[in-house]
Amino acid sequence: MAGPAIRDGAATPAACEALGFPKADDRRDSYSRRGRIGGGAMYAPSMAMAPPPPPPPPSPYPAARAAPMQEILATGGYRPGPMPGEINTERYPNAQANPIKQTAQEPVSTFSVDVDTAAYANVRRFLNDGQSPPRDAVRVEELINYFDYGYAQPTDAQVPFKPFVAVTPSPWAAERQIVHIGLQGYDIPRAQEPPLNLVFLIDTSGSMSAENKLPLARKALNLLVDQLRPQDRVSMVAYAGSAGAVLAPTSGREKLKMRCALGALESGGSTAGGQGLALAYDLAVQNFDARAVNRVILMTDGDFNVGVADPAKLTDFVAAKRQTGVYLSVYGLGEGNYNDALMQALAQNGNGTAGYIDTLNEARKSFRDDFSGSLFPIADDVKIQVEFNPRAVSEYRLIGYETRLLNREDFNNDRVDAGEVGSGTSVTALYEVTPAGAQPSSDPLRYGVPEPRAAAGGEIAFLKVRYKLPGGQASRLIERPIGAGDTYGRVVDAPEATRWALAVAGFGQKLRGDPWLSPDFGWKAVGDLAQTARGSDPYGLRAEFVQLARAAGATKTVNESGN
Repeated sequence: MAGPAIRDGAATPAACEALGFPKADDRRDSYSRRGRIGGGAMYAPSMAMAPPPPPPPPSPYPAARAAPMQEILATGGYRPGPMPGEINTERYPNAQANPIKQTAQEPVSTFSVDVDTAAYANVRRFLNDGQSPPRDAVRVEELINYFDYGYAQPTDAQVPFKPFVAVTPSPWAAERQIVHIGLQGYDIPRAQEPPLNLVFLIDTSGSMSAENKLPLARKALNLLVDQLRPQDRVSMVAYAGSAGAVLAPTSGREKLKMRCALGALESGGSTAGGQGLALAYDLAVQNFDARAVNRVILMTDGDFNVGVADPAKLTDFVAAKRQTGVYLSVYGLGEGNYNDALMQALAQNGNGTAGYIDTLNEARKSFRDDFSGSLFPIADDVKIQVEFNPRAVSEYRLIGYETRLLNREDFNNDRVDAGEVGSGTSVTALYEVTPAGAQPSSDPLRYGVPEPRAAAGGEIAFLKVRYKLPGGQASRLIERPIGAGDTYGRVVDAPEATRWALAVAGFGQKLRGDPWLSPDFGWKAVGDLAQTARGSDPYGLRAEFVQLARAAGATKTVNESGN
């Protein structure tokens, strides 16, 4: 009698061949020539007897939104890109640092939360190479939100955030204060986490051949496979010059089959990323489970150069698709041609997160340690609004979140998209404020302004958080005043979480060359402040940051290093 099926183990050539996957010598014919050069669908041998997926149903979205994607997919629209190693073509969002606002004229600040961490890992990659990162690559909020702050946990999934507030003197500017706002997200118990319906969308183009690209993506996704349960399902799509499915929806029991599918992928050809996105969403929609988390996970360097490559058209497409309940998470890899601007746009419009995998340790953090936060949402369209009291605060500036700013009226408009927050995830934001009576950054108005209304209880500001429960249509509101009871007279007396956030914020602003930091606040000051807040550091992430801060002052720019 046949023995029991092998559900997991090492993806050896013999084990994979027994599951119907090609031998190494045959892979190019099975996966590369037929799928990429010939343009045919790339169905793994385990799917050879099954017909291709049926055509997708008619789009439920307005034709004006779907047409750009459909037209370009139909016409090809080849746009050649540089070969790997020819020239550094990395692209980053061009966002200017937030300006100082006058409270009397503009007392309200509104932004969408951001739990992405891509910028921290990417900045680390530059610094470990002895280079200063490009200024646009440094998104301070993503550096801050890379770390866990140990905020108090909420206990009710219906009210999934518990605010934390602290006000302390600024360590880098005299007569200024920092308002530290933290939101701790509800941590879904493991037994209550819903099933997963995932589609791995993997860039297998020629630009992904380096060891820190496709080979690292395979290792990272294998770590995610480790976490899967029997009720979870995974499909896989690969794309190069064309796109095709390489694994039909497969139960979390069949981990070995997933590992073999990942191991069979090879890089080569140009990059039809738009076509890959369309196919991945089609598979996710066809297998949609209203009880599950339905998500596409994209692994790429972002160098789309065939078919749809216009970020505006791609973001329109994923923005429309999020209405189906399928979200998109994006993980960037590699260097030289990394398109961070596109990665950010896709993740923000796809209701997902953006990460950057620079090492296997970062893959462990993303797909093992932060598994729940990466995949299981607790709230959608999360917005923060802070109203400052002009009697207490004359000026303020939001540190970071430049690509997440919203209009004041967007806060109450449930049709305006905002950030998604995952299970157990925290969000941290810092404002630098000028207290009333301190020397402001600009001259007072000659003719004055209307007298502001007095606030009760010595309030500095008023915090509001708006969110939707996953799948919900109506938002809910959390409110909290910020007052004298939240204030600490010295930085050294502030909570550990605040001191750590200040160190990381100073680090990021110095890397960007922001003009508001005193010349006396140097790299040593960053490291010294961080040292006072190391606290519990089970994975060594804070110790690593201290070393990065010490090394940052000795780095060279990309141009100086000759790259």
